[in-house]
Amino acid sequence: MLSPSAPSATAPEPSLGDRIESRIARYETRQLDWNALKFQADYDPKYRRAQMRYVGTGATGVASDSNCVPAEHFTFSTMVLPAGCEGPLHLHDDVEEVFFILKGSRVKLMFESDGEYYETYMKERDLVSVPAGIYRGLVNEGIEEALMIVCLGTSIPETPTYPPSHPLSQIKRPKPATA
Repeated sequence: MLSPSAPSATAPEPSLGDRIESRIARYETRQLDWNALKFQADYDPKYRRAQMRYVGTGATGVASDSNCVPAEHFTFSTMVLPAGCEGPLHLHDDVEEVFFILKGSRVKLMFESDGEYYETYMKERDLVSVPAGIYRGLVNEGIEEALMIVCLGTSIPETPTYPPSHPLSQIKRPKPATA
């Protein structure tokens, strides 16, 4: 038994300030990651886009990023989509995905499910929540880059898949990278 004057073997609980500071991702400490989906852009430059991670690593294939807030229930990142570029149709079987357009005047979103196809256009401050099990993709048809928030509704999403007929479905993804 420890005497009252003996030092404790357990570390003190962090202060509220320390706990909150460990969960802040400041913009000036972020970097655009043009390599997260580089295997797509290597196949065709029209797939060039960048991710900036804030909470968790998302589903791009980046295995870990010590510079982001650990995800508990969702991931949160921003994506830069240059003019004329696209994110190909892809499927998240396990999770809802939310896109919120911060900047961009003509972002086309495409959806496909059970042989049915739908597309719509979004602009600044528009949001779409795509349920799990629906293919989704987007194209920036504007003349300036688009910027959007992307959230996935789980801490570690499964790697998305592409339609079997899409050329990217035949490409072997690189091993997950660590940022």
